Formats: sequence, C-alpha cells, structure tokens
Amino acid sequence: MLKRVLAVAGLAGCLLSSTHSWSHHAFGAEFDPNRPLVLRGPVVKVEWVNPHAWIHLEHTNEDGAKEVWMVEGGTPNTLLRRGLNRNSLLPGTLIVVDGYQSKDRSKRANGRDVTFEDGSKIFMGSSGTGAPRDGRDPTER
Repeated sequence: MLKRVLAVAGLAGCLLSSTHSWSHHAFGAEFDPNRPLVLRGPVVKVEWVNPHAWIHLEHTNEDGAKEVWMVEGGTPNTLLRRGLNRNSLLPGTLIVVDGYQSKDRSKRANGRDVTFEDGSKIFMGSSGTGAPRDGRDPTER
C-alpha cells in the first residue's frame, strides 16, 4: 500500500512539475500556413520565456498606422545557439520578420526568419512544430 501511495505521489509530482509541456502547442493549433506575412519595424521589447521567446515590434501597415505585433520564436536556448540574444534585439533595433499570422487574425505571428539592417538573417522558428516546410528550417531535410 505504501509503495502504491508513493508511486502515485511521485507521478503527480512529475505531472505538476511539467506544466510547460501542457502549454506548448503545435504550429497548426494557432498559426495559419496560408497567411504568410512580412513585418518591418523597431523592436519594442523581447520576452525571453519558455517555451517560446516573443519579440514585440512596431510595424507600420500600408495606410501608415503603427501596430505592435507579437512574434513567436523558438525557445530562448535555441535562439541563443543560433545567435540571437538580449543585445542583438534591443528596443529600437530595426528588423524584418518573415512568418505566419495567427488563425484568430490578431497581431500575433509565428516568426520564421529575422533579418537585421546589415542583411544578416537568422532562422528563429521552432523546429518540429508542424510549421510549413519552406526550406528555412536548417534541420529540415
């Protein structure tokens, strides 16, 4: 009986400590592969949080109105390995993001690439989440 209680308690502890996996999602759950977009503008802020980092940027749309968009990237650790860090995405840094809009048409997108003023480009997407195979993911074959 004691073994069973300890096993159940251990299992419950494992499940409760892994809440980040419950909140993780596949690309297709939130983003539309048929709605590619390009966002240009200065970084407003960056959230280095798991399971995905978020880049907030001020995009000027076709009629001149400014909109702040939230762009989802890979995990902070993945972005760091690819060369993105807190200093490369300071507020005011001008960037171009290629990505896909959210299904609910809000000002949220899944980012695939971020391009800097000097022309350097970094893949910022999440591998293996169901995003369209567009050749940008260096792990795709």
